[in-house]
Amino acid sequence: MPYVKAQDGTEIYYYDWGTGAPVVLIHGWPLTSASWEYQASGLAQSGFRVIAYDRRGFGRSGWPFGGYDYDTLAADLGSLMETLDLNNASLVGFSMGGGEIARYLGNYSAARVSKAVLIGAVTPFLLKTADNPDGVDRSVFDGIIESLKKDRPAFLEQFFPKFYGRTLIHHTVSEEFLRFSQAMALTGSPKATSDLVRAWGETDFRGDLARMTVPTLVIHGTGDATVPIQISGRRSAALIANAELLEYEGEPHCLLATAPQRLNEDLISFLRG
Repeated sequence: MPYVKAQDGTEIYYYDWGTGAPVVLIHGWPLTSASWEYQASGLAQSGFRVIAYDRRGFGRSGWPFGGYDYDTLAADLGSLMETLDLNNASLVGFSMGGGEIARYLGNYSAARVSKAVLIGAVTPFLLKTADNPDGVDRSVFDGIIESLKKDRPAFLEQFFPKFYGRTLIHHTVSEEFLRFSQAMALTGSPKATSDLVRAWGETDFRGDLARMTVPTLVIHGTGDATVPIQISGRRSAALIANAELLEYEGEPHCLLATAPQRLNEDLISFLRG
C-alpha cells in the first residue's frame, strides 16, 4: 500500500487513481478516504488524477499519540503534496477537511494549488466566543468528547443519522450505508477521534480564509444540522476573496453520499472551468 511520511514520521496512507490534473480529496470526521467513493471514481473517469488519503489516526494511516491539531494536519497535507510533487492541484475538503485546506493555504505557499473546494466545511470558526457570538457553545464539544470517551461505538451509531439527514420518513442513505460509515469511523484511534473534536470545533480559520487567493468553490446544504450553513458556508464564502457559493436546498451535512451526482457534476464543472 502507498504511504507518505509526515514530518514526525507518521505514515499517511493514500490511493492514487487516474491521470490528468491532480485533485486531492481530504475527508471529514470521523470518516476515512473510503468516504469519497462516488467522487473519486467520478473524477478519475472524467480525466483527473485523484489522490485521497487517510488523516493521521484514521483508516490505514498511523496512530500517533499526538499531532491532532490543524498546524500538524496542514503539515501532513504539505508532506503529501511535496512527496508526490503535485503541481496545479485542486484541493477538495469535506467538513473538517476544509480546515486542512484553509490552514495549508494560510500557512504555506499556494504555488502548488490552482483551486480549492470546501464542502460542508467547518470554516471559518464554529466556537462561540465574544467576537463570534453566533457560534456553538463549548459545552456542545465537551459533551461530544465525554460521550466518545464513555462509549465511542454507541455515540457514533447515534451520530450518523443526523450526519446524513436520515429520518424515519427521509431515507437519504440506506441502513447499510450507516453501518459502512460506522465501520469507517471505528478504524479511528480513540484518541484521534476525541482530540479532533477540539480541532474542528475550536480552531479559528478566519485569518486563513482571508489569506486564500485561489479560486474557491464553497458548497453547503441548507439543511445541514451538523455544521449549519449560516455560521459556516455563507461566512466562509464571504471571507474568501475569490469564492463562489453553491447552496444545496434542504440537503444535510454529508453531500458526498446524499447528493453524489449533483456534487460530481458541480465539482467537474468547477475544476474544468
